[in-house]
Amino acid sequence: MKTLVFLLEEKSAEEMLKVVLTRLLPSGISPVFITFEGKSDLESNLERRIRLWRTPDSQFVVMRDQDSAECREVKKQLVRKCGTAGRSDALVRIACHELESFYLGDLAAVEQAYGIHLPSQRSKKYRAPDALANAADELKRITNYEYQKIDGSRRIAEHLRLDGSNRSASFNMLVSGIRRILDNWN
Repeated sequence: MKTLVFLLEEKSAEEMLKVVLTRLLPSGISPVFITFEGKSDLESNLERRIRLWRTPDSQFVVMRDQDSAECREVKKQLVRKCGTAGRSDALVRIACHELESFYLGDLAAVEQAYGIHLPSQRSKKYRAPDALANAADELKRITNYEYQKIDGSRRIAEHLRLDGSNRSASFNMLVSGIRRILDNWN
């Protein structure tokens, strides 16, 4: 049995991944989620959690929101921590600016999850959702404040397209990175 270990900043990312991974992972690969209490908890405990991991045949995926930090710098720091912990092969992905950008990158999925009609994905605001600094606020607004982080992550994830057509480049990078890990395991 192979284990794909996700080290995550927040519970909503775990809930989204639980749903998405049912469509990505083949049998014989088991996901494990280590969810932290925010980015500072993730960053301060990441090395220790990786170093203490003893399950053989495991691969690590670290995911954190960019928030207001510089994306490349955040990724560089996390990659360094993984290397210090002995896992320079860990996949590090940053949600630019935040997890909700993934959802705004696939408005059709949001429409299906909430049974509402939304603006076109082609409108300027939604063509590059990773550039929105307030994606969570925008998602709440367009869902008439129905969106809640945990429940919304479950609901929307069920409908997210995994074929690279999501307008969130950071979501597509996460999916392609996971697929690359799976390909290397075969």
